Amino acid sequence: MSGVHLAKESVDRFVSDTRPAGPRRPLVAGSVGPYGAFLLDGSEYTGDYAAEMSVEGFKVWHRPQIECLAAAGVDLVAFETIPSLKEAQALLELLREFPNTNAWLSFSCRDGQRISDGGAFKDAVQIVNRSTQLVAVGVNCCSPELLEPLLASAGSLRTDASWVVYPNSGEDWDSEHGWRTSEKAVRIHTCSQPHVDEARRRLLIGGLLAAIGPADIAELRREF
Repeated sequence: MSGVHLAKESVDRFVSDTRPAGPRRPLVAGSVGPYGAFLLDGSEYTGDYAAEMSVEGFKVWHRPQIECLAAAGVDLVAFETIPSLKEAQALLELLREFPNTNAWLSFSCRDGQRISDGGAFKDAVQIVNRSTQLVAVGVNCCSPELLEPLLASAGSLRTDASWVVYPNSGEDWDSEHGWRTSEKAVRIHTCSQPHVDEARRRLLIGGLLAAIGPADIAELRREF
């Protein structure tokens, strides 16, 4: 029994238990991460490897993953933690080979203006917006404090379309020791209210990622 099948079974049970008063039906997204995650050196947070890869090379690497997820019947593909525009462009070219599949694409970012490879977040959003198969664009695995400036920098480019944001706790990643506490680390509920307000103003898909625990998720849920 595939993971996708199990996830869809869980959705069916959830919908059955919550109808008729429950929310709209949840979707099952299949994750496709960056090539850098395969290298096990933390380069998914820098995008340094992109200089040595071609667009075609990225497509060859990612194609089997998308084929598998599409065949399994995911509702959409989540291209996530993408650090470079070159890899993002390769993924969107590849997505056209699967015309019945939609996706979201979220970048990893180094600061409130730039994605991890140093390119401007605004420019990256402008380019990926050309895809008609993207249901949302955004950021993930960055400090919550970066969300507001990142969205502000590119907000005018997606005024009637969805954003997807799911930060971590702001800690630093060490490829040898894992997540390390840093001065950038924050408790998600201490800075969530601006993001809640932003979510109400925009069409925003939100969530949480690494180094976030059940207590943080419960606190954010109470905010909403």
